[in-house]
Amino acid sequence: MIQPSETSEFIDEGQINQILSETKECDSHRVRNVLQKARELNGLTLEEAAVLFSINSSELTEELFDTAKYAKTEIYGSRIVFFTPLYISNLCFNNCAYCAFRSTNTDMKRRALSMEEIAHEVQLIIDQGHKRILIVSGESYGTSGLQYVLDAIKTAYSVKSNGGEIRRINVNIAPLTVPEFEELKKTEIGTFQIFQETYHRETYRSVHLGGRKRDYDWRLTAVDRAMAAGISDCGIGPLLGLYDWRFELLAMLMHIRHLENLFGVGPHTISVPRIEPALGSALATAPPHKVSDDDFRKIIAILRLTVPYTGIILSTRETPIMRRDALNFGVSQISAGSRVNPGGYEENEQFDTAQFALGDHRCLEEVILDVIRLGYIPSFCTGCYRMGRVGKDFMDLAYPGDIKAHCDPNGLSTFMEYLLDYASETTRKEGEELIEKILAGQTDENRTRSISLLDQVRAGKRDVYC
Repeated sequence: MIQPSETSEFIDEGQINQILSETKECDSHRVRNVLQKARELNGLTLEEAAVLFSINSSELTEELFDTAKYAKTEIYGSRIVFFTPLYISNLCFNNCAYCAFRSTNTDMKRRALSMEEIAHEVQLIIDQGHKRILIVSGESYGTSGLQYVLDAIKTAYSVKSNGGEIRRINVNIAPLTVPEFEELKKTEIGTFQIFQETYHRETYRSVHLGGRKRDYDWRLTAVDRAMAAGISDCGIGPLLGLYDWRFELLAMLMHIRHLENLFGVGPHTISVPRIEPALGSALATAPPHKVSDDDFRKIIAILRLTVPYTGIILSTRETPIMRRDALNFGVSQISAGSRVNPGGYEENEQFDTAQFALGDHRCLEEVILDVIRLGYIPSFCTGCYRMGRVGKDFMDLAYPGDIKAHCDPNGLSTFMEYLLDYASETTRKEGEELIEKILAGQTDENRTRSISLLDQVRAGKRDVYC
C-alpha cells in the first residue's frame, strides 16, 4: 500500500506567490501561446495557468472560452452528467465561520434522518428520474459514528421505485483514517468528495474556529488516505470567496500534482462552489474575496484547460444563467432538483435546516429541457464504475480520447430511459429529436453502439451500457 502523506508540505505558498507576481501583467503574445498549447489537451503547468489569470480584455477572454469549449467537446463530447445531493444530517462538531451547520449556530434546527426517512427521500429522488446521488452530512454522526453513513449508503442502494433505482452513490463526508476509508470502499461508493475550503493556511485558521476541521494537514491529506485505502475516484475543490481565487487555483494544482506523483492519478472531479448566504453567517453574506461572475467564468475555463480530463462539477448554488454559460466552456457534471437540507425532498427547501441558499430552484425536468435546447445530452450513466473504469484506468482511456466510445452511447441510453420513464410529452419529443441529431454526428462505430443500446431501452430493458 502506498503510504499517504501526513503533512501539507507539497503546498508551497512561497512558490505560488512568486508565480503570481511574475505573471501579474497581461502579455497577449504569451497568453495566445498558452492557449495554443492547451489545444493539445495535455494540461498546463502552474506558470501557464497563471498566465491565463492575467487575461483582462474581452478579445482574449473570448479566445480563452473558445479554447475551453474545444477541449470540453473533444474530451467529453456533448453529454452532461446529472446527479443530486442527499443531505442526511446537519449535525456537526466543527465551527466553520462560513457554514450554517457550524456547531455554535443556535438558529439552525438540527436533524439527522432515520434510515426510514433516508429511504423515503431516496424514493422521491428516484421518482424524479435520478440514477446517482451524492450523500452529504455534517461532520458529526451521533452515537453511531461512521456506521450511520455506511448504513445510509446501504439503505439508499436498497430502494426501488417504479422500476427505478440509484445506481451509484458518491459521498461528501468528514476525513477518515485509512481503515475507515477501507470500510467505506466496501459499500461500493463511486467518488469520495472533500473540499479543502481554502488552501491558504492563515485564512484556513481564521475561518475554522473549532472541531477537528481546524487541523489543516488532517483535512488536506484525506484524499491521500482515501486513495491509499483503494478508493480510486476522489473529488476536490476550494470554496471560492474565502481567499484570492488565483492563489486557490495554483494551490489546488499543486495538490493535484502531488496526487499524480504519489498515486499516478489526480482527482476524478473538481467542484467550484462559490460562497452563498447561510443562516447566521455574516461571512457567507459578505465573502472576504467575493468572486465576480466574470472571474468565475474564467476560473471554469482555465480549469478545463489545466486539467482537461478531470470532471468539473457545478451545483445549484449558481443561477440558471450561470449554469447555462458554464456548460459551454468547462462544466461536465451538474446537480438538478437539489435540496440542501435533511428531509428536503419531502419538505421542500427549509432555510433553517439548510447548509446554504440555492441559486437554481428548478426541478430536474426543467433543467433537462434547458440542457436539451442547448444541444447537450443529459446523462445518468454509471457504467464506468460497474465496468471498473475508475482511477487510472479511466484516465488511460480518457487521454487518447477513447472514453467517448463509452460515454456517448451510455449517455444516450440513460437519457432514453429518462425520456420513456419520467419525461413529459414535450421533453420526450425534443429529447428524441436531439438524440437523432447526435446520432447523425457520431462516428460509425459509436453510432452502432448507441443504436444497439437505444433499441434495447426502447424494447423495455434498463441499465444497459458498454
